[in-house]
Amino acid sequence: MPIVVGVVFKRAGKVYYFDPDGIDLRSGEKVIVKTSRGTEFGEVVSPPMDVPEDDITAPLKKVIRRATEEDREQLKANKEKEEEAFKIAEEKIAKHGLPMKLIEVEYVFDRSKIIFYFTADGRVDFRELVKDLAAVFKTRIELRQIGVRDEAKMVGGLGPCGQRLCCTVFLGDFEPVSIRMAKEQDLPLNPLKISGICGRLMCCLKYEYEVYQDFKKRAPKRGTKVTTEWGIAKIVEFNVPKETVIAELESGQRLEMPLLRALTCVCNGECRPSSCNGDKDGNHLAVDAGEDANGDTIDG
Repeated sequence: MPIVVGVVFKRAGKVYYFDPDGIDLRSGEKVIVKTSRGTEFGEVVSPPMDVPEDDITAPLKKVIRRATEEDREQLKANKEKEEEAFKIAEEKIAKHGLPMKLIEVEYVFDRSKIIFYFTADGRVDFRELVKDLAAVFKTRIELRQIGVRDEAKMVGGLGPCGQRLCCTVFLGDFEPVSIRMAKEQDLPLNPLKISGICGRLMCCLKYEYEVYQDFKKRAPKRGTKVTTEWGIAKIVEFNVPKETVIAELESGQRLEMPLLRALTCVCNGECRPSSCNGDKDGNHLAVDAGEDANGDTIDG
């Protein structure tokens, strides 16, 4: 297997593999690499390691060198140029009356190309705009239309949870998210509650989806009757993070019990609650008020 290092070019960006070419690199070090876009300034996020060839996009390019102080100064200068280019591009867009919103400007490290990222409701004819920008900057110009999720990743912000957006912190790629994931987790299907600031379903709906699926495959269905020391109870809710179920007694009281407890009959050993309602003779252990013999909590 080839030895590679993982490199990113933006925070929370996609990881690309490069041949370290014998350079002993560590995570966090800055490097100069050759890409299809030109020479780039990146950060090592994974030290040299063996990777299956199937995980590598051929041809595997090499790391040119560790970044020098001059490289860092050039990167800083590029950032300043990006701010100037942003202002000029906005003026040119307004001049041509184009229905587009400029989001970000990126200089390739070697300044061989400038990329302008924008959003728009539909296709935009920006050929004249490209000519104007090329005349100003004297280099290759690329205008790239992006979606609302990419816009949120570039601009940043806070999610409904109060934390920084996941896509700006650690999500390298966007994965498909469906409304079914919200349903499976018993979340309200109100778009305002399950959508991110980009207007799309929140990426975090996917994080615990498989956990909920696994729990519900093992858990009794709602409405299933189980036997407790307090009598027959009906399962009405689940608490998946705690691996517990909520059951309601005939008196209206509710108790919370571990999932394993809900799958076990207190009278005759292990069984499926759906087929057993307990000992008809009522031979149960006496318990103190507020807690049963298995430690299940009782809500009044």
